[in-house]
Amino acid sequence: MLRRTLSVICVGLALAAVAGCREEDPALAPACREGPDDVLRALRAAPADVRMDGDTPLSECLENAEDGGQLADVGTGYVAAAQRLADRAQREPDGAAAEQLGYLVGAMRRGSQPDQGPGYELVRRVEGEATRADRRSAAFRRGLRAGARAG
Repeated sequence: MLRRTLSVICVGLALAAVAGCREEDPALAPACREGPDDVLRALRAAPADVRMDGDTPLSECLENAEDGGQLADVGTGYVAAAQRLADRAQREPDGAAAEQLGYLVGAMRRGSQPDQGPGYELVRRVEGEATRADRRSAAFRRGLRAGARAG
């Protein structure tokens, strides 16, 4: 009887430990720290699902940034990519750059917390870049919807 009680306790502790491991925040994927060239390369897939390393959605990078340093790494690539896309989208409002910019904005909105914390500020910066493009264009709106859905 004592052995059975000890076995039940040990199994319970093991299950609790495994459950605790699953509840931890996921680490920031290395691909999330890549620069604007990698962000732009990934965004070429828009409006289909965009993945930084073939696996990590753009929104997940923003969600999983645990401190200011990680958020700065993510933000550097995203803001610089938004700047380049906005430059191109100004020239071609219904082109691929407008769609990709919309996707980036939608994905960032999806990944940001509504608490107006540092992630929110990063979204505002990218949205600020997007104001240089025609946000009413069909391409931008198509990208925005896709990014909000799966980004």
